[in-house]
Amino acid sequence: MTGTLLTSRRVLTQIRHDPRTIALVLVVPCLLIGLLAWIYHAHQQAVFDRVGPALLGVFPLVVMFVITSVSTLRERRSGTLERLWTTPVTKAGFVAGYALAFGLLSTLQALVATGFAVWVCGLDLVGPAWQLVVVAILDALLGTCLGLLASGFARTEFQAVQFMPAFILPQFLLCGLLVPRDQLTDVLRWISDVLPLSYAVDAMNTLATRTDSGHDVARDCVILAGFIVLAVIGGTATLHRRTD
Repeated sequence: MTGTLLTSRRVLTQIRHDPRTIALVLVVPCLLIGLLAWIYHAHQQAVFDRVGPALLGVFPLVVMFVITSVSTLRERRSGTLERLWTTPVTKAGFVAGYALAFGLLSTLQALVATGFAVWVCGLDLVGPAWQLVVVAILDALLGTCLGLLASGFARTEFQAVQFMPAFILPQFLLCGLLVPRDQLTDVLRWISDVLPLSYAVDAMNTLATRTDSGHDVARDCVILAGFIVLAVIGGTATLHRRTD
């Protein structure tokens, strides 16, 4: 626990002195949501109300994936991990510390992005807004943990960014955002069933269309939490001291 808190504090201190990362976490999702609302503002508000909640799950995942994968790889390349292993910080503590630090950022990001979408862009949400925030937080956490996992396979920061299509793009195509999942072929539906973003989009779509969303959203959140745990375990297993 001590190693986890120390790692989390160090990461948050670094981010506090990095305005570009803060802008990427807090401002970019709002700009994307605002651009989408602007596109559909005149005559297609119903389209924005349908796809807006789902994109509130997609944008945080992508942003946190990029930030975490690059940051973790930078720690390896600079030799920081090598020095950390001489302290009480373990692999699990390091990964948990990153997850905790970016989890706090994810919470702030979800609150800002959801508030901007609902109160500034006029997103009409049928379900409770707080459930939308919870799903957005879980999705951002998932992006953080997938970034930790992807960083274990990369040797350079450019390679870490290159992994984004492999980790994110198939999920984006099959999550139900472009085509409803029940209209996919059987094989593609089976694949989408084992991709975590599918459950985030399912939860967001439920909140956008149903008032009795509690049970289904809770189920999707539990599944997302399971994927987060698996990604943390995988990130711990693939974490190396140094990139050769």
